Amino acid sequence: MRSDRRPYLASLAIVVAALFVAAAGCGLFAQHRETPPAPTPTPTASATPEPYLLLKLDERRLYVVESDVKRPPEGYPVAIGRPKWPTPTGRFQINELIEDPDFLVFDFNNPKGRDRGRVPPGLNNPLGLRWIGFATAHGWQVGFHGTAKTSVLGQAVSHGCVRMSNPDIVEVYKHVKVGTEVVVEP
Repeated sequence: MRSDRRPYLASLAIVVAALFVAAAGCGLFAQHRETPPAPTPTPTASATPEPYLLLKLDERRLYVVESDVKRPPEGYPVAIGRPKWPTPTGRFQINELIEDPDFLVFDFNNPKGRDRGRVPPGLNNPLGLRWIGFATAHGWQVGFHGTAKTSVLGQAVSHGCVRMSNPDIVEVYKHVKVGTEVVVEP
């Protein structure tokens, strides 16, 4: 008859494991290291608040507001959405910035319909020299963009976007980034 040593070995393994755990818990196997306390982050006030864009639809003017100062004081003249496709009001954030954008031609009465092609960057592009996207309305992206047709500024003629002269949109573009707040007031 053979002697069965399995219960003895199992008991021995349990005792050795218990001793090891107890010794580790006492720190016998741990290296002693002093851990400095984690620094407490202190909030710092921004020296100057982030600029934001203020669009006053009734004035047909856009302002870059920095440290509660409107720049330029007289605002940039803009064209806004026509009654059928009004420029959305509220608080938004810039979600897209494009230099020399191309324009996707589509049917504004059927925005989910087939695209009609693209207009490359250049003088014939209806988006002008810059695109600053900030909202979605009427089934498409709405934003600030340039135009070579400055005779429309001051009017409600767009499909929801805000048109500006090319020199003005280039200047505004320098003051913003993705995430900049846009406030559109009626």
